[in-house]
Amino acid sequence: MGGKLVRSRKPKICFVGLRSLSVLAPEYGHHGNGGEEVQHALLARALNKRGYDVSIIVSDYGQDDGQSWSGVTTYKAYKPDEGIPIVRFVYPRWTKVWSALRRANADIYYVSCAGMMLGQVAMFCRVYQRRLVFRIALNSDCEPDNLPIKHTRDKWLYRYGLARADTILAQTQHQQERLRKNFGRDSKVATMLVDEPDDIKSYSGRDIDMLWVSNLRAIKRPDLAVDLAETMPHRQFHIVGGRYPTEPRLYDEISSRAEKLPNVTFHGQVPYSQVHELYDRAKVFVNTSDLEGFPNTYLQAWVRGTPVVALFDPDDIIERKRLGNGVKDLAEMRNMVEQYLQAEHSWHEASQRCLQYMRQEYNPDKILEPYISTFDALMDGKPSGQALKSSAVKVKP
Repeated sequence: MGGKLVRSRKPKICFVGLRSLSVLAPEYGHHGNGGEEVQHALLARALNKRGYDVSIIVSDYGQDDGQSWSGVTTYKAYKPDEGIPIVRFVYPRWTKVWSALRRANADIYYVSCAGMMLGQVAMFCRVYQRRLVFRIALNSDCEPDNLPIKHTRDKWLYRYGLARADTILAQTQHQQERLRKNFGRDSKVATMLVDEPDDIKSYSGRDIDMLWVSNLRAIKRPDLAVDLAETMPHRQFHIVGGRYPTEPRLYDEISSRAEKLPNVTFHGQVPYSQVHELYDRAKVFVNTSDLEGFPNTYLQAWVRGTPVVALFDPDDIIERKRLGNGVKDLAEMRNMVEQYLQAEHSWHEASQRCLQYMRQEYNPDKILEPYISTFDALMDGKPSGQALKSSAVKVKP
């Protein structure tokens, strides 16, 4: 896709992550974000430090267009509530995203998460002969019959963009395999960056027994988190999660249930720049989600030596590396959490394994290598992740 680019300089890279400003700029942290927006901001900062010209397309919260944070330039698209629902696909959201993409004037555009945005950016790259990198977020991004996309129109746009991305990055080997089988696309595994804490608290220095952090969406199963707290009234449980735009009632339901339990502290939405304090204080991190990719929250826990007990274990990494426990149900989750809380030596051993794993596997230079090699190869006109011969459904041009 696009003309050959001859590299006489490092490529200009533009991330398309509308909610990334809340991570990049603490003063906008109250607007909320997801895991991929965290990665956009962390990757953008890290690449900028290594001499890359990096920008991000973000929502319009009233900030100046072209404003920079940590050396990363931002171009604003549309306001979160802008556009009449029936026609907003065409105007003004579509036109304002394209305008921001043009102002960024990048060599390579980076999109993550299944949705219509991938198709929109793919069309832009096709017209202006630019390169496109797509990053898989959830496992369902690789499942044609279970895409996390509501409208048929948007599903078509996602398939259109997926078929035309120059390179696709996956979080896990499982995602690689499912993408190849279902969409006939190859991909490269690229893991994630994480902010390191200033210090690591000991077991006795932590006052939160269990911590749950995620957006309050049905697929994240916050209801199970409250169920768990109800079965463990003697344990202090902190729940963090913001109201998700398409599921506002769930937030009210969870907050109402949580506030009735004396052992639960419900924080609601906490800005990324402030949530680290809660990770520092937690003894165990729990995840009740039905569907994930590779949660940033696991890395934020492990880098602090906090074991993870979860219903979702990507590539069985928790069990294989003994970084906590992958469990099948709430009863098993409760038992595993209790083991860590009742036996400090057991917690300490798991904590040390978490810290060692993060030191070995999540060195920033090691994490950045697949990203940098991808961007540089695309600048040289050598796209990877080409379409494979497959019986998977293709999208016609």
